[in-house]
This record gives sequence, C-alpha cells and structure tokens, in this order.
Amino acid sequence: MPKAARTALSLIIGCMANAYLWIKAFHIVFVASWFAGLFYLPRIFVNLAMVPADSHAERERLLVMGRKLYRFSSLLMVPALALGLWLWLYYGVGLGAGSGWMHAKLVLVVIVLGYHHMCRRLLRTFEQLANRRSDKWYRVFNEVTVIAFTAIVVLVVVKPF
Repeated sequence: MPKAARTALSLIIGCMANAYLWIKAFHIVFVASWFAGLFYLPRIFVNLAMVPADSHAERERLLVMGRKLYRFSSLLMVPALALGLWLWLYYGVGLGAGSGWMHAKLVLVVIVLGYHHMCRRLLRTFEQLANRRSDKWYRVFNEVTVIAFTAIVVLVVVKPF
C-alpha cells in the first residue's frame, strides 16, 4: 500500500476513534444530566404531597418547577438515548460474545424510560388535584432512579457477564 494511502487510512481511523470518544463523553454527560432531573423531580413530588390544601401559591410554584424540570429532563433524554444507540449500533459497543451486561443495561434503560413517563403521569395527578399517595411513597419512588443508575454504571464499567 502506498505511503499516502497508509497515512490517509491512519488519519481516518484516528478520527473515527476520536469521534467515538466524543460520542461516548457526550453520552455520559447527557445520561448523567437526564438522571439528575429524574433524581430531583420526585423530590418535588414529595413536597407537593406535603402541601396543605389551602396553600395554592406553594402548590402552583412547585407545579411550575415540576413541569419545567420534566420538560428539561425530556430534552436531555433524547440525545442520551440517541448517542447510546449510536455507540451500540454503529460502534458495536455491547455486541458479540460476552455482552450479557448490555442486555441487562437495555432492560434497565427501558425501565427508566417507563419511570420517566410515569413521572409525567404523576405530575398530571398533582395538576388535577387527584394525588392519593403520601410523601413517604414518593420518597421510596425517588430511590428507584438511584438504584437503576447505580446498576447501569456497574454493568457498563464492570461488565460482569
């Protein structure tokens, strides 16, 4: 192979590897940011569940915060998922033998997506003054994201199976 072709090929491979690292870095940033919203939104629900019935201003302020945080988290979710799919399908991360960890991670991602959408449904119950759950329930509900995030990070880093 001529030297110029080898140099060009080397440059292309270097750029692809560099692009992979950028995609991976931004995937991590968007996933962490998305989860930050999912960590905080149920805390707003805890506060909403504790608002006295006659405290309309406090309830409305918390509802505005919840709506804005849900929208922002939803916007962060999109690039997190898109970049993850790019890493998986284009770069082959988690494909092939010994990638059981990826299957487990994908199951957890689907669960987190369901959790995200459940947060919207719960927000609607507060908007309609139809909440029947206690602040203690929301405190437990909030822990789901911590467990899921921890499990996903362990699966990706340790790759136990």
